[in-house]
Amino acid sequence: MRFCTSNYLVLLTSLFLIISASCSKSDSSDPSTVKDADGNVYHTVKIGLQTWMVENLKTTKYNDGTRIPKITDGPITATLQSPVYCWYNNDSITNKPGYGALYNWHVVSTGKLCPQGYHVPSQAEWLTLVNYLGGIGVAGGKLKEMGLAHWNTPNTSADNSSTFTALPGGSSLNGGFFGLGNTGSWWTTTSYTSDISHAMFMYFDKAEIADLNQFNEVWLSVRCIKD
Repeated sequence: MRFCTSNYLVLLTSLFLIISASCSKSDSSDPSTVKDADGNVYHTVKIGLQTWMVENLKTTKYNDGTRIPKITDGPITATLQSPVYCWYNNDSITNKPGYGALYNWHVVSTGKLCPQGYHVPSQAEWLTLVNYLGGIGVAGGKLKEMGLAHWNTPNTSADNSSTFTALPGGSSLNGGFFGLGNTGSWWTTTSYTSDISHAMFMYFDKAEIADLNQFNEVWLSVRCIKD
């Protein structure tokens, strides 16, 4: 049986168009990632009805492109009332890739910290996550990264069954840095008083997650949630 040359050309053209369409689709933005104003890429995970970033925020710019002031002069932070960020131990080379940046609540309160389409979660949104995972007594274990690559031993009950992959980025206050490896702490947008706001804490030696009040001048990690 003879195969017509014109039919062969049509077949090749069709295959080319299919492959091209497939390549174009694979080159498009990955719906499971999001990019901040610095170009950092974050993975996302859906937990219940919420979609969270899997990594701590590390942007040095607001989502409108404006730079966030960085500060390394720690002793003045106890009274600092303006938005600032820092790196743990002022060491971005070591601590930026895994733990992200530390922000005071004044940065969070601008409403411009997370990438477009995402925001810093409220206390209620954090508690929705916690309750979905079984409550404050066990949710920390389900949120924490497994193993001892970042968390100090014993990293109690950490199974990361939520794939949230919480890391112990520590915090900063009054010029000191505390808790790297021992404590993960994340701001919420919810105020408690005019100078104190809610934050969520996880620990290397506990399965629980704690909702604690922190002065707005403390520097903590941030996770973003989809609008």
